[in-house]
Amino acid sequence: MDCPRDWPEPIVRVQSLSESCHDAIPERYIKPPEARPLLAVDSTANNANIPLIDLGGLHDDSLRETTLGHVLEACREWGFFMVVNHGISDELLDRAREVWRQFFHQPMAVKQAYANSPKTYEGYGSRLGVEKGAVLDWSDYYYLHYLPCNLRDFNKWPALPNHLREVIGEYSAEIVRLGGVMLKILSINLGLSEDFLQNAFGGSDIGACLRVNFYPKCPQPDLTLGLSSHSDPGGMTFLLPDQNVPGLQVRRGDGWITVKPAPHALIVNIGDQIQVLSNAIYKSVEHRVIVNSAEERISLAYFYNPKSDLLIQPAKELVTPDRPALYPAMTFDEYRLYIRTKGPRGKSQLGESLKSPR
Repeated sequence: MDCPRDWPEPIVRVQSLSESCHDAIPERYIKPPEARPLLAVDSTANNANIPLIDLGGLHDDSLRETTLGHVLEACREWGFFMVVNHGISDELLDRAREVWRQFFHQPMAVKQAYANSPKTYEGYGSRLGVEKGAVLDWSDYYYLHYLPCNLRDFNKWPALPNHLREVIGEYSAEIVRLGGVMLKILSINLGLSEDFLQNAFGGSDIGACLRVNFYPKCPQPDLTLGLSSHSDPGGMTFLLPDQNVPGLQVRRGDGWITVKPAPHALIVNIGDQIQVLSNAIYKSVEHRVIVNSAEERISLAYFYNPKSDLLIQPAKELVTPDRPALYPAMTFDEYRLYIRTKGPRGKSQLGESLKSPR
């Protein structure tokens, strides 16, 4: 199965809809009642939040084991956590967020020059999945490759604002550094050598790509979602959230927790590939994004992924007679084709794509 080269219908920019639809959203964006955010059962208290972990403890002998334990618990029980003292400066985080906000407020002609296709998704987009007539999400995005180097094409990175390419190059290098640190922690916590997951990902030949999400104001936020429920198909995601406007919701039991970001924290979540490699010791958890009528929102999701043509399967050290391998071997390229074709579908891609014939 190959991904189509073009979208099944003309693309409509949600930002343009937001500026023209003052009272009601088009039917294409109205979710079925059971998927609407205000109708979902919320089993959590208003002050509930995902774990917050200070990575500074890794450098203190008296705190290291405790910090490793916090990460282990978060990966097993939540699939999501926030990190502070991650080594990326507050100033760079603010610049990265702001330069993309400036891009999305460029004239439409500037943005349209980077319009994407479903073949690679790289560029300026407004939908995921290629099923004709599908219910759409209330968001626009920009997707670009950083690693492997042969996919990095600066001509596909926006030229405006003038400093965007420089800022994102600097930010990307820092995220890749942090990704290596986190894979070591996750490997140690599985009782494996610290370089196990990095090697399983391809060593230095990994994939790293950025999706910048822009969620315009929405006149009927109770009827739609900025991003439908899904788990991330890749290895690990580093999200730089909007500091002022919450929107990310994480599945917890039968309800949803709205994440309240700590100042200059990054949100880390386990992707499907690490769930497979860990034989489901670590959990890749469903999440979605809500929108609101008063304010736009922006976030930067950086995906730290295995090399696309490597077979990913449960680590043999984690497979026992009592806990057999839960997943067959599959390359990341084969796996992510499901979500690129079908769009976000809750946790279904983890089961359905791994059951599909190769």
